[in-house]
Amino acid sequence: MGHSRWETRPRRRARRRERVQDGAVASRCAWASGARPRSKEGGCEARRRDESIARAVRAIDPRRVNFSLRWLQVADPPAPQFDDASTVLRSRYEPDSAPTARFTIVVVEGPDRGARITIDGAEPAPVLVGLGPVCSLRLTDRQVSRRHAALDVQGGRIRVTDLGSTNGTFVDGVAVVDAYLRGGEIVRFGGTALRVDRESEPAPVAPATDQAFGRLLGASLEMRRLYPLAKRLAASTVPVVIEGETGTGKEVLAEAIHESSPRADGPYVVFDCTVVSSSLIESELFGHERGAFTGAVSARKGVFEQAHGGTLLIDEIGDLDAALQAKLLRAIERSEIRRVGGDRPIKVDVRVLAATRRDLDHEVQEGRFRDDLFHRLAVGRIELPPLRRRRGDIAFLAKHFWTTLGATRPLSQELMLRWEDYAWPGNVRELRNAVARQIAVGDLARTTSAESARTQGPPSGTDPSGLGGGVIAEVLAKRLPLTMARAEVVEAFEQLYLEQVLADHGGNVVRAAAASGIARRYFQILRSRRLR
Repeated sequence: MGHSRWETRPRRRARRRERVQDGAVASRCAWASGARPRSKEGGCEARRRDESIARAVRAIDPRRVNFSLRWLQVADPPAPQFDDASTVLRSRYEPDSAPTARFTIVVVEGPDRGARITIDGAEPAPVLVGLGPVCSLRLTDRQVSRRHAALDVQGGRIRVTDLGSTNGTFVDGVAVVDAYLRGGEIVRFGGTALRVDRESEPAPVAPATDQAFGRLLGASLEMRRLYPLAKRLAASTVPVVIEGETGTGKEVLAEAIHESSPRADGPYVVFDCTVVSSSLIESELFGHERGAFTGAVSARKGVFEQAHGGTLLIDEIGDLDAALQAKLLRAIERSEIRRVGGDRPIKVDVRVLAATRRDLDHEVQEGRFRDDLFHRLAVGRIELPPLRRRRGDIAFLAKHFWTTLGATRPLSQELMLRWEDYAWPGNVRELRNAVARQIAVGDLARTTSAESARTQGPPSGTDPSGLGGGVIAEVLAKRLPLTMARAEVVEAFEQLYLEQVLADHGGNVVRAAAASGIARRYFQILRSRRLR
């Protein structure tokens, strides 16, 4: 008997619901995953499994049960076995069971095409994707929710979690709520498509045999591991952020990067944000026209124009005013500036390096530094370790300074031992000054030098009981703001604590983390940051 069109569609929907209830969708899920046909003996058990899968599919989204899903056939606990499908929905995969991988997320379709972000598992929280200002990968696609999804590297895979978005999250055309990816998939949020690229496991980089990069000196393992990265960044044209405490040699490293770069023949200009009053920083950066303000009797080029064709180092960029951060971001992105009092844009060709003693990640979280400017600058990042973390360089640098500063007598072993026991809060700069003072006044330096007075007790950093009188005194001597001083003391405590708890458990991370009362993953993050 024939049926009209308006009668046929409801009946089709009813038949579809019946198939779902009978486990037909579950059978297709099992077939897509590569499951073999059921035998008579295992028919009941397989049917129960298929029904549970169907219920899980409907729980995810009743409207999407007809999609061809690639489902993981999970065995009984404790450990899952992965099939060849790249998408794993609601698996019991344990993050710590595989080594941490590194992924690059690239926007390949949509208004933000070309944007990218790299995740390696060191983030303390999942990376958010969406329209909102808190998102690390911030999109402009209006079909994307404010907090659309979260990305988190767990072991050797990247986890994609939909955060209740309006338009859903799709992996290779499959609607997902929670998925683990291996790399190579296309993830779609609204009208934006992202490609998940898993970076190949790099071969361990052998430490360089060099003991210097330009005028930056150091023979320790920490420095010899840093040189290959610095050389590679020098050969590129990307912006670089150089981080480190006062006196570690940030400006020296920036100069070495410029001298080893294709722009070595161009100008090298240094601008220190802390030595110019806030009212004049914009003029110093971008220049001004005649009559732009009181005292502007003639036009003047700013540091961007002065560095045209070369390299500009913006030192202590973490101290830059928030209003100027927006103008700096615009200048870097558009490669053009506008002088104060001017009405025309001026094109500039400048490679920007930035240096700071502050923790920019913390500054971004606290809202004191723009996240978009941070991500624009931190394409390359180098952290210079303080001298107390590379004590093998103390004797090396002291002997170098002793020779180059014109000493006429040999360096005594007693003096060297005293220097090796000192914590050097002023880092390489303080060590150089101590050597110069010793050459100039000889034994009289022992009665006046800070490093002599502070090494009468136990060596700093070797005994946790000396933390209060050693590290805290050093931090107080720096005259830092409260938040920075507190961060340095906490860092020193965490380093000593981790060394102690690892020693107590023979270096076993699992037992050390359990004894510390913290998750193993967080323990590993602390260990990688504090024990380098």
